[in-house]
Amino acid sequence: MELHIVIEGKKDLAGQLYRQLRDAIHTGRLAAGEQMPPSRLLSEQLGVSRKTVSEAYSRLSLDKLLVGQVGIGTFVRSMPAPKPREQTAGDLAGAAVVSRWAGIETPLRHPAPEGQSRYEFIGGNASKTPFPATEWRRCINRALQLENATRGRYALTEGLPGLRTAVAGFAGFTRGVRCSEQDVVITNGAQQALDLISRVLLEPGAVVAVEEPGYPPARELFASQGAEIVSIPVDDQGMVVDAIPAGCRLIYTTPAHQFPLGLAMSQQRRQALLARALAIGAIIVEDDYDCAFRYEGRPADCLQSMDTHGLVAYVGTFSKVMLPEVRVGYLVAPPAILEAVLKAKYLTDCHNATLIQNALALFIKEGHLQRHVRRCHAIYATRREKLLHRFTTDLAPWLDPVPFTAGFHMAALFREPVDIDLLRRLARRLDVGLYATDPFYHGPPPKSGLFFGFGAIDTIDIDTALDRVRDVLIQVS
Repeated sequence: MELHIVIEGKKDLAGQLYRQLRDAIHTGRLAAGEQMPPSRLLSEQLGVSRKTVSEAYSRLSLDKLLVGQVGIGTFVRSMPAPKPREQTAGDLAGAAVVSRWAGIETPLRHPAPEGQSRYEFIGGNASKTPFPATEWRRCINRALQLENATRGRYALTEGLPGLRTAVAGFAGFTRGVRCSEQDVVITNGAQQALDLISRVLLEPGAVVAVEEPGYPPARELFASQGAEIVSIPVDDQGMVVDAIPAGCRLIYTTPAHQFPLGLAMSQQRRQALLARALAIGAIIVEDDYDCAFRYEGRPADCLQSMDTHGLVAYVGTFSKVMLPEVRVGYLVAPPAILEAVLKAKYLTDCHNATLIQNALALFIKEGHLQRHVRRCHAIYATRREKLLHRFTTDLAPWLDPVPFTAGFHMAALFREPVDIDLLRRLARRLDVGLYATDPFYHGPPPKSGLFFGFGAIDTIDIDTALDRVRDVLIQVS
């Protein structure tokens, strides 16, 4: 890899080289500790004498910008951080658009590892302990071998056939989704699936119905397309269908494990939602993010399996059943929007990384995923029981758990008003990470509560963490 230097003419060659290297160091293009090319190599690349390069290096060394190490090479010295460029967004012709995007909130961004507590109830994090790293490594290695046959080529936008077939089988087996590989689009997480749907269906002024409370990144994503967002309240049966306005183009819902409250949409409400969507010509986005884990009651049909008119876009992800780092989601698209979705994906990122696709296809096909889900189910069921036991015993005076039958998070509402900010600060001092339900409401919440994810916290730590929460609640009550 050649160092980018431009030499013009035949005069002051050492000076030209000196000034460009000096500027590259001052601006940070040549980072501290980076090794410079040997003088012989750089002279050949630039078509100048070695003496010219040596002279420029000597001047930079005298300026204390370079340092030589005998027998090793020449390196860039540590420098103060480069000054930021003077230009601001206000100088741009597109300043208004930049400002609008800069003002968009990015809720639920996970804190950096150094900002997390010893006992974390953060949501969305799957348990790392039971992940079959050895089996996954083998699948990755075999995927590398498969890559040899197609290396250097672009792949199908919709995803590799092997993975799409595996996903169709997995979704059908675990959730009753009715689809073939032709209906499946592999995406970079569930968020890209939502983005693709919004790109092909929304425009400024389009009406989108979302649950209240609900998943903030979905709301912000739809709003970024210029859509008018209508908050639809959630009761103990799920989304209140009668509140969905006529003219609504898109309906976003989490029926199996409502985010964040955790309750499940009743069968009657599901049927009413499908009927409402048919009446107004809306597409329903069914976000089935963590419903591979179900603990009690009979399985309920997913909306997609009940849909007979091609109205439901089913969105799934492997971030919850495996690890977020995998960054693979999928969309089972209804026929009416499938071709448009594929074109939108092609224009935005062409296709997902084929290495991970091949590895995941093997991981599913060989049964590793199903075995992993069963292991995690047993772990999450134990953690769930621990939490519910505490909410019905010593934490009962303060917190009322919302019933839930799936997933690995739950919500508990306060029986009496509590200063949540103070509670969270005091808990953080005791190394417990707590999260309020209030930020999931677009408007004022009818009742405040706490959101308890139990994927990131070890089973043996739950009682210790909740003991500390109880002690803080006694202090702030």
